[in-house]
Amino acid sequence: MPTFQQFAMPDAGEGLTEADIVTWLVAPGDVVEVNQPIVEIETAKSLVELPCPYDGVVSRLLVQEGETVEVGVAILEVDVDPDGEAPAVAPSAGESASESPSAEPVQSARSAREDLSADAAPSAPRSQAAEASTSPQPADAGESSSEESGAVLVGYGVKAGSAHRRPRKDESVEPVGGAQDLGEYPVLAKPPVRKLARDLGVDLTTITPSGPGGMVTREDVEQQVKATSAQTLATYPGDEQQWLAAGTTQSDGRATRVPVKSVRKRTAEAMVQSAFTAPHVTEFHTVDVTETMNLVNRLKQDKDFADVRVTPLLIVAKALLLAVRRHPEVNASWDDAAQEIVYKHYVNLGIAASTPRGLVVPNIKDAHRLPLHELALELQHLTAEARAGKLSPSSMSDGTITITNVGALGIDTGTPILNPGEAAILAFGAIRQQPWVHEGEIQVRWITQLALSFDHRLVDGGLGARLLSDVGRVMNDPAQGLVWG
Repeated sequence: MPTFQQFAMPDAGEGLTEADIVTWLVAPGDVVEVNQPIVEIETAKSLVELPCPYDGVVSRLLVQEGETVEVGVAILEVDVDPDGEAPAVAPSAGESASESPSAEPVQSARSAREDLSADAAPSAPRSQAAEASTSPQPADAGESSSEESGAVLVGYGVKAGSAHRRPRKDESVEPVGGAQDLGEYPVLAKPPVRKLARDLGVDLTTITPSGPGGMVTREDVEQQVKATSAQTLATYPGDEQQWLAAGTTQSDGRATRVPVKSVRKRTAEAMVQSAFTAPHVTEFHTVDVTETMNLVNRLKQDKDFADVRVTPLLIVAKALLLAVRRHPEVNASWDDAAQEIVYKHYVNLGIAASTPRGLVVPNIKDAHRLPLHELALELQHLTAEARAGKLSPSSMSDGTITITNVGALGIDTGTPILNPGEAAILAFGAIRQQPWVHEGEIQVRWITQLALSFDHRLVDGGLGARLLSDVGRVMNDPAQGLVWG
């Protein structure tokens, strides 16, 4: 007899209570092994691939792609003893559960999916589809698996060819009014409605019916035309953006509502918490960084740095680490519950990164211990992981001070908001050639602006000014770092 084990959503770390199902990497019938990645989830901090804790055959996917699942909720069922009897895979909508043929033991993930595709024959009668309709209809996000893989969501059947599945109010109603099969599934509509749809160029399979027995009405066709026309009246072109895909567009096509979740939700909560608990102060400093640019150019030619990308941000990071060493009281946090100031004897240097998923702030652990080359390696690795969305929760926890490189976007300066739990954040602006008084003469020099925001409960204006001045001194003359190092 088959033996089934359910895999519950685990805690991905850092006390997270929920995660979104992004992509299933397996389908019902797939053979899986222990530690094989089975699903990609998105937490409030990063994208994470979950490994399978069992050997066996996937029986059911219990949640759809796009769903938010709390920790502890079952998401997958695995038959851990498939040799005893064929794994229980939910029947497709094209056949009743009682008529599903017994499957042979699965030899491979591909052969299992092909068997499932063969079972979901498009010629199955509608009455059989009605018997299998006890499972809820799939959301759009659940149909994103590739057709070639034959991936199936539990109880929904195989997505075959280009046929579209429509939710039906009453699966027991037979086609009436001269309904004809369009592909795999019949569309219920009277001849006049079909003629209206043809005249207006409307595909009946794209309409959600509102009539009795799941019948498409004249009003449904007219509403579809209005909705399609409204899209062409959108306020600006290019509304089909990736970040709109998870939203719901209003009927006139002029706005889309997207649920707040994952990174965006976490960022909003953190910024509100920071802005309304820590009294922010920002100080600014304009610096001649011509010598920093010369140093960057020399390091790019240095064979010892051939394996890393050298940028001005590397020098800024080193300058801030040196300044924190001279002013360690900046490297602190405020414990409101205990009414204590916590001074850190280590520097986990945060680097704010803008990604397609939103703002993330991973940090380089014990950055104060790293020589310049190792610091460059860590910066390069952190940047690549952030862009790929593969940051671990631990890489974004326990930061002590942060740099935000607004200059990478061509911005001169800003007033950054503190990362929660930190006392200071440095904004590094764009580096531009400008006229500047140097050694008594007006010359064209490389100039940038630095802005330091800090928690005024922990950092007084004088301390903040000294820290910012020291960063500027190293940027102006990198050799100063040798004196302080």
